[in-house]
Amino acid sequence: MYKFYLAQVNVAKRLAPMDDPIMQDFINNVDRINTIADEAEGFVWRMKDEDKDLGAKIFQDETLLINMSVWTDIDALFNYTYKTGHLEVFKRKKEWFSKVQMKHMAFWYVPVGYQPNFYDAKERLDYLNTNGDTPYSFTFKKRFSVEDFLTYKKLA
Repeated sequence: MYKFYLAQVNVAKRLAPMDDPIMQDFINNVDRINTIADEAEGFVWRMKDEDKDLGAKIFQDETLLINMSVWTDIDALFNYTYKTGHLEVFKRKKEWFSKVQMKHMAFWYVPVGYQPNFYDAKERLDYLNTNGDTPYSFTFKKRFSVEDFLTYKKLA
């Protein structure tokens, strides 16, 4: 039997180019937030910044910032998101990002050792936006187990 981890993607539409003064305080916090993630209990992997240019092409929007990571489980991701220094920056998102018209965050299970790519992320976000929370792609609002995922019949 395979062991699974939780993958996540979140996208944000920036208000200005990254070199614009509006984005400066966000940029000033990126390394600190990445360090908090890297040191968080349950953290497994995250997409590095140098890999992110391809994401804008796949999502067909140069203004999107795309973040992907893998966690041992949903509780570890929740704790990082809402119970660490990440929360103070997260609360300020309106300073740097506009509201995205679609669901902007999706979770799904991946086999241990698998690093999700932008194609996976776009597929899961698209599926979530079409079908709502399912074991194939979901959010914190409706959690699913690995067992739910393994027995789920994906909708066409």
